[in-house]
Amino acid sequence: MQQISESERVLMKIIWKKGGKALYSEIMEELQNEQNEWKKNTVLTLLSRLVEKKYLKVKKFGRRNEYKALIMEAEYQMIQTHSFVDKIYGGNIKSLVSTLLPQNVLSKEELNEIECFWKEKKAQSLDGIKDE
Repeated sequence: MQQISESERVLMKIIWKKGGKALYSEIMEELQNEQNEWKKNTVLTLLSRLVEKKYLKVKKFGRRNEYKALIMEAEYQMIQTHSFVDKIYGGNIKSLVSTLLPQNVLSKEELNEIECFWKEKKAQSLDGIKDE
């Protein structure tokens, strides 16, 4: 999947926040609420690029355009995370984690949450093996 620019990502986040689809007018309203002063042509160009890159599909309702996400935020995050780990850590997640731990990037509470998450995932994968 093609990478998107930071500006394109801003528009995708608005559309994801609206449940995966939004009218052009809703996108412009949200940009104004965020004090983003992009001009109409800038937004239309960015939306067109997202359509070309297959992140969005456009549906016309008379003179109104509705933009629908073809990729949801969680899927996008997963793809970007894999891409980052591949590029920076050669696909080695252990290296990523070992980089984060000594930097005190994670609080004690976050570490506890992660530990519980891993224990739960490990138990689920073991249950899957028993079921086979």
